[in-house]
Amino acid sequence: MYATNYTKASSLDDAVAKLGGAEDGKFLAGGQTLLATMKQRLAAPTDLVDLTKIPELSGISREGDTLMIGAATNHFTVHTSPEVTSAIPALAGLAGLIGDPAVRNMGTIGGSIANNDPAADYPAGLLGLGATIHTNKRALSADEFFTGLFETALDEDEIIVKVSVPIPEKAGYQKFPNPASRYAMCGVMAAKLKDGSVRVAVTGAGSDGVFRVPEMEAALASNWSPDAVASIKVSADDMLSDLHGSAEYRAHLVTVMAKRAVAAAG
Repeated sequence: MYATNYTKASSLDDAVAKLGGAEDGKFLAGGQTLLATMKQRLAAPTDLVDLTKIPELSGISREGDTLMIGAATNHFTVHTSPEVTSAIPALAGLAGLIGDPAVRNMGTIGGSIANNDPAADYPAGLLGLGATIHTNKRALSADEFFTGLFETALDEDEIIVKVSVPIPEKAGYQKFPNPASRYAMCGVMAAKLKDGSVRVAVTGAGSDGVFRVPEMEAALASNWSPDAVASIKVSADDMLSDLHGSAEYRAHLVTVMAKRAVAAAG
């Protein structure tokens, strides 16, 4: 790892100022991706600005039919939160499937979606639930936020403050994990929102990152059951392919995990 300067920000304005004063600074949350990248010398920021001590970035609350989750809230807290487990069990379950205990106690929801790793769980969770991402500048729907492989709509000095997640009528998340890393080789969030709309989001499989499956959404809107998606296939042309699984295998997993997600939702 190359030498770097480490500072803690006390507020959002302080974080933006510290980043602006750095030659090549990066915001740091749980560090589950950034620090590993630095250790491999694939990244060498001159400064790290730690966001985890900013009070307004932590905590979980319910406001009517919406859950508000601070960006610096770690996965373990989301998994065990009474507010999340009672309102959106599928989201709590998703958080409990991330990595191992060390990762769940360090990694944050904001860091996960800001990195937008193609195999991360939260992008599918938030896209499937129709969440909104709130930053220090604006509010973005999940459809607007996730723009491609490791890419988001965030500006360089933009900080995720919280996510707001509408409480669905029902939702389920299922994934096929890589046995070593526990990253999703394919993960699917299927949700029926209270306005009657249906959303199906897939992570771990697409070559351009998280994506929705309109054909499955239309089928489930007419008939919410695993059978409704059983015959719907996605094209292997747009799937990832690596030593862990071919594009054709991941395309098959999308249908399998979608069926399981719908069944889990009830």
